[in-house]
Amino acid sequence: MPHKRVCIIGAGASGFSTAKRLKDEGIGYDCFEMSDDVGGLWYYKNPNGRSGCYESLHIDTSKWRLAFEDFPIPAHFPDFPHHRQLHDYFCAYVDHFGLRDTITFNTKVERAARNAGGGWDVTLADGQTRIYDALVVANGHHWNPNLPQDYPGHFAGAQIHSHDYRTPFEPIEMRGKHVLVVGAGNSAMDIASELSQKPIATSLCISMRRGVWVLPKYLNGLPADKNPAPAWMPLAIQKSLGRSMIKKAIGRMEDYGLPKPDHEPLEAHPSVSGEFLTRVGCGDILPKPGIKALEGDHVRFTDDSRVRADVIVWATGYKISFPFFADPELQPKNNAFPLWKRMIKPGIDNLYFVGLAQPLPTLVNFAEQQSKLVAGHLSGAYALPDFATMRRQIEADERRYLGGFYQSQRHTIQVDFGHYVADLLKEVELGKNRARRAGV
Repeated sequence: MPHKRVCIIGAGASGFSTAKRLKDEGIGYDCFEMSDDVGGLWYYKNPNGRSGCYESLHIDTSKWRLAFEDFPIPAHFPDFPHHRQLHDYFCAYVDHFGLRDTITFNTKVERAARNAGGGWDVTLADGQTRIYDALVVANGHHWNPNLPQDYPGHFAGAQIHSHDYRTPFEPIEMRGKHVLVVGAGNSAMDIASELSQKPIATSLCISMRRGVWVLPKYLNGLPADKNPAPAWMPLAIQKSLGRSMIKKAIGRMEDYGLPKPDHEPLEAHPSVSGEFLTRVGCGDILPKPGIKALEGDHVRFTDDSRVRADVIVWATGYKISFPFFADPELQPKNNAFPLWKRMIKPGIDNLYFVGLAQPLPTLVNFAEQQSKLVAGHLSGAYALPDFATMRRQIEADERRYLGGFYQSQRHTIQVDFGHYVADLLKEVELGKNRARRAGV
C-alpha cells in the first residue's frame, strides 16, 4: 500500500465518517476541526459559528434512512430525531470507533494550496504549514448565508438570516412582533410555523417568490422516506409514481391559500413540513408573493400589497464556498461546482470533496458511501478513469440529476441517494478492475 498522508478539513458527519474509513484502511491522516467537538451543523450553538441549528430543529430524514452502516441508530429514537439526539449519535459513533483522538479540535485551516510536487501545503491558524499527499474537503455547504442585496428601499426593523435564528427569543425577541419570513425551504417553514403561534408573533407573513410543493413527513402512517423506490427503478418512473402519491395525499397547494407551483412535485428540492400547511390553513401564516421594495417599517410585494414588519428572517439559502482555497478554479461559479461523482475535479486526483452534494433523502451517511472510493484510490486498490471519460461522465450526471429540476442556484448539487450510491459502488468495482489491469 502506498504510504500517504491525508488532510481532512472538518469533523462533521462527512469528515468523521471519512476518517473512520481511512483509519480502517490504515491510511494516515490528520483531521482538523474549527470547533471543540464533532457534529458540524448538528452541534447546537457550535462555537465555530458555522451551525444554523435552531433549538426546535428535528431532522427531516427519518431515522430509518440516516443510520451509518456499521453503527445502528438507537432503537428508542423517534422517527425524526431532535438535533441533540442526532449530535449524541454522532459523538457515540466517533467514540465507539476511537476517532476522537485522531481529530485536532479548535484548529482552523486558513489556506490549502497545491505545491510544486503536486501535494498540498496546508496552513493552520497558528501559522504552521504542513505538507500532505492528498486533501479531503468536508467543510459542508450550509454555513455561508446567502443574503439578498437587490431590493430597493430601506428596512427600519431588525433583520437576521435563518442561519442565526435560535429560538423565538434569541437573538431577537419575537413576542408581539410583526414578522416576515422570506423563503420557501425547510428552515423557512419550520421557523414560520414556530413563530406564528399566537403567544409569539402578532402577525406572521411568509414571502415566496414562487409556489412550492410542501411534502408531509408521513404517508399512510409511516415516515414518507422509510420505504423508498428501489435503485434499479429509473428516476423518471420513480418521480412519476412519487408525484401521483404526493398529489393524492396533499391535494393542491392553492387550496391552502398558497401560490400555485409552476412545476411538478419533485422538480425542486423538497420542502418538508408536518405543520406548515395547517398553520396556513388556520390563518396563522399569511402567504405573500416576492418582495418588490422595502419601505421603512413596511414591505411591499410584487402584487403591490404591503404589510407591517418589525423583523425580517431571511431564509434564503447558502453559498457554496471554500475560504481556504485561493485558486479561482477551486471556487464555485454561480453556486455551481460540477465534479466527477460530485467528488473530484478532473486533473486534480488527490483532492476529494466529500459530502458536497444535496442527496435526497439524506446527507448524514452520504460521505460514508463516498469514502469507499476515496480510501480505495488512496490505497491503490482503485484507479480513476481517464480525464476524457471523467468529463463525459460529469456532463451525463449533470443531465441525469439536475435535468428534472427547475433552473435555480438551489439546484446545482442535487443527486438521488439511491441511484447515486448504486452507481458509485459499480464505479468502485470498475476502478478495482482498472487497477488490477494496470498492475497496481
